[in-house]
Amino acid sequence: MPDQSPLPIDPLLPRICQTLCDHDELILQAEPGAGKTTRVPLALLDQSWLGRQKILLLEPRRLAAKAAAARLAQQLGEAVGERVGYRIRLESRISARTVIEVVTEGVLTRMLQEDPGLEGIGLVIFDEFHERSLDADTGLALALQGRELLREGPPLKLLLMSATLDSDALSTLLNQAPVLCSEGRSYPVSLHYGSPVRIDEPVAPRVVRCIQQALSAHAGSLLVFLPGQGEIRQVQQQLGDAVNDPALLIAPLYGDLPLNEQQRAIAPAPDGQRKVVLATAIAETSLTIDGIEVVIDAGLSRQARFDPASGMTRLHTTRVSAAAATQRAGRAGRLGPGSCYRLWSEQQQAQLEAHAPAEILQADLAPLALQLLRWGVNDPNELAWLDPPPAAAYAQALDLLQRLEAVDSPAPGQYRLTARGEQMAELPAHPRLAHLLLCGQAHGMADLAADLAALLSERDPLNTRQADLQQRLDWLKHPDGGRHRIHRLARQFRHLCPPAASTATAKLTGEQAPGYLLACAYPDRIALGRDQQAGQYRLSGGRGARLDSQDRLSRHPWLAVASLSSRQGQATDQIRLAAPLDPALFDGPLASLKQQRQVVDWDTRADRLIAERQACIGALVLSRTPDTSLDPARRTEAILALIRREGLGLLNLDENCTRLCQRIAFVRRHDPAPECWPDLSETGLLATLEDWLAPWLDRVTKRSDLQALELLPLLRNQLDWPQQQALDSLAPERMEVPSGSRIRIDYSQDAPVLAVKLQEMFGCARTPELGFGVPLTLHLLSPAQRPLQVTRDLAGFWQGSYADVRKEMKGRYPKHPWPEDPARAEPTARTKRAQARQSS
Repeated sequence: MPDQSPLPIDPLLPRICQTLCDHDELILQAEPGAGKTTRVPLALLDQSWLGRQKILLLEPRRLAAKAAAARLAQQLGEAVGERVGYRIRLESRISARTVIEVVTEGVLTRMLQEDPGLEGIGLVIFDEFHERSLDADTGLALALQGRELLREGPPLKLLLMSATLDSDALSTLLNQAPVLCSEGRSYPVSLHYGSPVRIDEPVAPRVVRCIQQALSAHAGSLLVFLPGQGEIRQVQQQLGDAVNDPALLIAPLYGDLPLNEQQRAIAPAPDGQRKVVLATAIAETSLTIDGIEVVIDAGLSRQARFDPASGMTRLHTTRVSAAAATQRAGRAGRLGPGSCYRLWSEQQQAQLEAHAPAEILQADLAPLALQLLRWGVNDPNELAWLDPPPAAAYAQALDLLQRLEAVDSPAPGQYRLTARGEQMAELPAHPRLAHLLLCGQAHGMADLAADLAALLSERDPLNTRQADLQQRLDWLKHPDGGRHRIHRLARQFRHLCPPAASTATAKLTGEQAPGYLLACAYPDRIALGRDQQAGQYRLSGGRGARLDSQDRLSRHPWLAVASLSSRQGQATDQIRLAAPLDPALFDGPLASLKQQRQVVDWDTRADRLIAERQACIGALVLSRTPDTSLDPARRTEAILALIRREGLGLLNLDENCTRLCQRIAFVRRHDPAPECWPDLSETGLLATLEDWLAPWLDRVTKRSDLQALELLPLLRNQLDWPQQQALDSLAPERMEVPSGSRIRIDYSQDAPVLAVKLQEMFGCARTPELGFGVPLTLHLLSPAQRPLQVTRDLAGFWQGSYADVRKEMKGRYPKHPWPEDPARAEPTARTKRAQARQSS
């Protein structure tokens, strides 16, 4: 029977209908349990502005799409596939009668590429838009431009729904769209906090203890939020060992689980049983899990973050946002009062970020770049975004597409799809796998390519530390359980890229084929073993990688790597999936990956300049040939690059050079026109190496040659003759004091210092000055060369504290003069006796 029980959204439905009649955009904020997914699409079916057009309802996940379609069809008293149907990856249930299509977000992008105006679609509903998936952001940006430029007939209306939205920013993006709000159907949820925890602490033991406590204290089913599949398996194992209760059903729930097992997790527990659902963030929204009274939240989420510098996407375990924690807790209050156990402290709760960042800000953007170029957009800023794609990640995406032969660049900053890129953009796979499929088809290996693409589209099916992909291919040949989804995906890829006669001239052996196909898809992850280091590799992208020492692939010097993992801060990645690679292919089917380059550089091992021609695969060197026709300019560039890399310590910058640079720095600080003087600071010298050092490097071939360079004349040559004369006047190297001694001035500090024996300054009534009227800082020394006074006011010292110094020092150094009136006394560097002998 159709479900007609009232929901909180029901009173708002007339306003929603009227607002969409008056406007082409609407933002609906509705708390969890309000019924927005269940009620809103059906309420809009009979609107006059919709006419015979369809409604598209976007859901972020496959399971949510199927569940939403089932609930909507149930409301109509129909089976799925009649007026309500769905389209997800690998599966669809629609018919000629279908007027509401529930689709996953990626399906919308492909529909827009085929028909940018979405003719025949009257309304697109973005459900759970707060998740800010890359596909949802892309679909919205393309829909807005397609509607504006290419839509014919009635306008395309947009409805964005979520419990938590930045409605102000979204309203601005959508032409000041109106915002409607609805409360949800939620019962009180009591919150229980734990003790402070570190993000790197083991999760499973704490979660299992909390589950046991909750099972004793509560009667209903439990929903447990964990960061990922690994933790789910650990908790499932440990909980099964700790609780021997046949009435307890332990049900995992995560995205890569087969749909029938996901449906088992969200279905009501059988009579006489209670359920513990171990879920990732998939259970935060969209899905209603029957019978849940208690939520246990580990407070962690696993997010994929793309690093443009390495071209790698890595999984990071992070704390959930405050919004996500609220969504999770709300799951306990859907059917009645509930409880939520948060395994962190209240203080840590206050420190959570308000919202998780949008996926577009930390995702691999190669699929986006391919779709935008297919759309005809060269610059993503041509579209309207809530958050535009980051420039660095987008540039890296374009670079990868060029390596995959999908894009060329006819002019700087201009990109366009090649014929191969057009083919890749039509395939529902990451550009890497699309290229792999097309390369397999061209070499008569479409079946193998489809199997590989299916395996790489899913999580690794084997729980083994061995990285060899051939093991997975052998596993896939068996027809027994666990392979159904991958088999279906492989069949879809075979349908999209059917076997065809090979168009390639070179034939590949069965042993060569997997490595070749992986190298096509991952040209930046070709690996070469390091000499004398078993299991250690260098990738063509420049990073280090490693295999477990017992992995049988470690005996192969060349690998094509499909999957790596690493931890934050590690410079070396762990190889997870790979195949042996025959380097002979670089002279055949993989010849396009090989580059010839002339290298003039400093060999840090040999500590000398080298010049050679190299055949390379990215950062990997296939062969080296000495280059006897060394270009002097290239040689100089290599030496200067070494100095900039390692610093001026490579040169013989002795004390005399340092003092000269300090004197010039003093003049630059005080001269009203400092730009008239050369900048001989370390930064300035490194920036102008071509001017003052390069002409003297023609005979340098090794480090000792650099050390042998006499640098003082080179630095003084930065000054013309008048400047040299002015420098000696404004910032003299030494100053003659009243005793006749010429003492070196220390310019290492902002205030230059003259360290001089106190008796040598007798008879001097005022502080000596340098150029620009800058007084010296006098360090007046005892006969033992220890500072007695630091001053820039010599007259004041004579008249003031000198009397105290004289009183203390006269007894300690009786052989030296300590006159009562030092300003009129005879200066001397000698003792009284030596001074007397000199006078006689």
